[in-house]
Amino acid sequence: MIIKNRKIDNNNPPLIVAEVSANHQNSLNTIYKILNAAAKIGLEAVKFQTFDLDEMTINSRKSDFLIKKKIDNKQWQNKSLYNLYKKVQLPFSWHKKIFKRAKQLGLICFSSVFDEKSLILLEKLNCPAYKIASLESLHFPLIEKVIMTKKPIIISTGTLEIGEIKELVNFVRKKKCSNFAILHCVTKYPASAKDINLNKIKYYKKKFKCLVGFSDHTNDIGSSIGAAAFGANIIEKHFKLSNSSKTLDSLFSIDPQKMSNLIIQTKIAWESVGRINTNPDKTDKLYKFYRRSIYAVQDIKKNELLNKNNIKIIRPGNGLEPKYFNRILGKKTRQNISRGSPIKLSKIFI
Repeated sequence: MIIKNRKIDNNNPPLIVAEVSANHQNSLNTIYKILNAAAKIGLEAVKFQTFDLDEMTINSRKSDFLIKKKIDNKQWQNKSLYNLYKKVQLPFSWHKKIFKRAKQLGLICFSSVFDEKSLILLEKLNCPAYKIASLESLHFPLIEKVIMTKKPIIISTGTLEIGEIKELVNFVRKKKCSNFAILHCVTKYPASAKDINLNKIKYYKKKFKCLVGFSDHTNDIGSSIGAAAFGANIIEKHFKLSNSSKTLDSLFSIDPQKMSNLIIQTKIAWESVGRINTNPDKTDKLYKFYRRSIYAVQDIKKNELLNKNNIKIIRPGNGLEPKYFNRILGKKTRQNISRGSPIKLSKIFI
């Protein structure tokens, strides 16, 4: 997958995507500050959420439309879906300015799309990729419209059972789309590290043979760093302007300092994984010389018997390997051996 000029595959570090979401606080100026902060710390990509409020839900206080279930994020409790989404909606009129500013800063800027009206807007702005949120991941009519754009698609799989993920992947491939990735995601806000189960990343890569990433809803960076070591190709993390920011998403978002650390540490984690190689690397071969081996620690005359006083297992490793020590005790020497010389089979009678 290539988004703009950024290649996303197993041979490159994971793409770190900063999710702005509700952290814009209904302020275009705050968004500009977030974009500036993202560019300053070397982030590659930022992502927004684009939706028409009346296409998302209806303005109703009926029980079905209220968040009544027990959830950890108390800021969401008892709110209607309409009022909740109204707080995080990004005005259509801001999008052109946001995309322009992101481009000026050298950032990849794209968006989660939730409806056809939003898709039309984003296409006019030449949005380079599209995200499908977890709760839209079985919205096949929308996904089909997105596939028709021929742009890369990233789909979160939170709330989906394995059979539903299989159905999703089969649908995407049936529509002749190969330019996609799925994200392992725990739909909990914030999520606990013990619930993350990063093993799913490797499992999905093997089972579905596609790019797999991780959408991180924890309140720290450890899980994302771990995801890089588990082979995540994309890591999405909610991004806020400062640690003191209080938004609907602030409990599971990180500030520029933590995001900067995340960028550094995920690259280190990715580089540390490497590739399976049963042979030592160049550095190991260099240091191999300094392993222990058998050396003469006294001057030894020709035909003298080797014993624990005149030979020892010491560093470096230019003599016989330690495993031969007991075998050569009591053996005669073929020649004089000076103190500090390595013991070789050619120097003794076996």
